[in-house]
Amino acid sequence: MKRVFDDINKSNKNSSITLNLDHIDALSTNRTPEELFSSRLQRDSRRVKSIATLAARIPRRNTTHAPRPGGFSSSVVSGLSQGSGEYFTRLGVGTPARYVYMVLDTGSDIVWLQCAPCRRCYSQSDPIFDPRKSRTYSTIPCSSPLCRRLDSAGCNTRRRTCLYQVSYGDGSFTVGDFATETLTFRRNRVKGVAVGCGHDNEGLFVGAAGLLGLGKGRLSFPGQTGRRFNQKFSYCLVDRSASSKPSSVVFGNAAVSRTAKFTPLLSNPKLDTFYYVELLGISIGGTRLPGVAASLFKLDQIGNGGVIIDSGTSVTRLVRPAYVAMRDAFRVGAKSLKRAPDYSLFDTCFDLSHQNEVKVPTVVLHFRGADVSLPATNYLIPVDTNGKFCFAFAGTMSGLSIIGNIQQQGFRVVYDLMGSRVGFAPRGCA
Repeated sequence: MKRVFDDINKSNKNSSITLNLDHIDALSTNRTPEELFSSRLQRDSRRVKSIATLAARIPRRNTTHAPRPGGFSSSVVSGLSQGSGEYFTRLGVGTPARYVYMVLDTGSDIVWLQCAPCRRCYSQSDPIFDPRKSRTYSTIPCSSPLCRRLDSAGCNTRRRTCLYQVSYGDGSFTVGDFATETLTFRRNRVKGVAVGCGHDNEGLFVGAAGLLGLGKGRLSFPGQTGRRFNQKFSYCLVDRSASSKPSSVVFGNAAVSRTAKFTPLLSNPKLDTFYYVELLGISIGGTRLPGVAASLFKLDQIGNGGVIIDSGTSVTRLVRPAYVAMRDAFRVGAKSLKRAPDYSLFDTCFDLSHQNEVKVPTVVLHFRGADVSLPATNYLIPVDTNGKFCFAFAGTMSGLSIIGNIQQQGFRVVYDLMGSRVGFAPRGCA
């Protein structure tokens, strides 16, 4: 949407802004589709391991030891060829605004970016942000409630300013000063956002300047700015291989689609970052799978198990018994199709090279209050340019199931935090 909005701090707090999200695949000319897809699956495996590791531990809060040294929208870009997160948005940091690419991530809370001077910084596409050149950069005192909200906070005893550190399950980390800064989305300014200014960063974020956390915690971007945008945001991710339409993210009341079917959000007492939902069952070819009961996906009282919606995971992972039942039923329904060898984590693949039209079993995910019928392109996907397609689900030995972004394609996924619910609107990218 080519639309100009006024400064968010002068507009109605319930106004909304929409930004296009562009896929980095379209900008990549030096890698083949097969190379991009293979890299994506490798990243995806690390991502799932990271989430499972985080969900399996009990985070420490309010630690005091020093760490190891209105509404608006934004366009989103896939991070495939950047070597880091799945989707990017371009935003301005500081005053005057310096524009950088940031990973959008519903599985993370802290907003952070690499800052000069760097003790250790990975390679990024844009110049490193220098807080000394921004008029709106302000460090946060150690005594501030914002500092105490950090899972792992430290204090620079000389300056008496707050330090942060974030470690990810794959070994990536960022460490630096915790501060407030103005973020600019096109011409829409959001003042006083708590951000990590990382001077020591390492990991799988190559290309992006940092990360815009969209998680459920209080320090995420929605958590900090929810009152301005009525605690609502949504995104719609297009089929990256077949659509010229842009992906988009929307903040504010306009994020809520009238056609969305909603399911309640669940609270995990152990971890408030992830968006947990209740999956009751699965249907294949119009038949509910008898062996796939709600108990397989249950989030227990101490925070184990459950199902999360995640923008940064590509392939949906289901607990192994549910996946096996689903896969076997799909194979029976697709027995007329020519089978092909396994590919990477996919164990159900087909050779469709000489077929213009293919009939496959329907797939429906039954959430509490919302039956989500997936388009065939969301679960039978091309893995090469020779007509090989694979069933885009996988099993996991972890107790945690993850609904990934391939299955979310084409839906407007609505996060209504005020109503404590997540919605799915089909054909939501128009």
